[in-house]
Amino acid sequence: MTTQGYLSELFSLDGRIAVVTGGSSGIGRVIAGALARAGAAMVVVARNEEQLAATVDELTADGCRAAWVSGDLSTRKGVREAAEKAVEPFGEPDILVNSAGINLRPPMGELGDDTWDVTMAVNLEAPFLLGQRFGPGMAERGYGRIIHITSQQAHRAFVQSGAYGVSKGGLESLARSQAEAWSPHGVTCNTLVPGFVMTPLNQRVSSDPEKVSALAARTLVGRNGLAEDFAGAAVFLASPASAYVTGHSLFVDGGFSVH
Repeated sequence: MTTQGYLSELFSLDGRIAVVTGGSSGIGRVIAGALARAGAAMVVVARNEEQLAATVDELTADGCRAAWVSGDLSTRKGVREAAEKAVEPFGEPDILVNSAGINLRPPMGELGDDTWDVTMAVNLEAPFLLGQRFGPGMAERGYGRIIHITSQQAHRAFVQSGAYGVSKGGLESLARSQAEAWSPHGVTCNTLVPGFVMTPLNQRVSSDPEKVSALAARTLVGRNGLAEDFAGAAVFLASPASAYVTGHSLFVDGGFSVH
């Protein structure tokens, strides 16, 4: 077998269909691009139509099959409408990546009901609802990959974790519950745990050079993360290579979590 043939057998996503929420910016966009270039037909779900169109144009220019859906993941109705639109271009997905998230972190004493509710809706309830919509079909077909993007705040409190940390901790528990339900039927459910990554979602911290330097110093590799650091890990968790990895949190953090 050639090197290319061996790698394709392990990691190729040819013939698979993927849905990536939050796939028009940051980590989600890199993951959408990686999965599409590995062979998956890609549906990118987010709110900003201009960013969505730019993402899909880039992928189609590279010869990928890609489409976009603009949806509001902050309400149950919006999630369900987006899910139904997402199956229209290519069919029912084999891969679901939940990367969409909001990062509202007021001091705990100022954390109100509205911030709590919208954080849980986007960061935790939307992934649950999308899993309920797509997970059983994956199990019935005998192959599926569900990947959630979580956070260091799921494991440790710092820089005002607040409702955000709670939502991400819940998301890691959701992955384990989904794994328990569907992994006997060929569906793995895992999380990718970033360190501090310079993305628009982290603008509040990334605009402070001292905080950025302090966070880089907490890693073992001496730098903060880039969205591009997630491409290989995402392809692995979406591919046949990860068939025996489920209910797992894979830290992609330059050693932040062990330092």
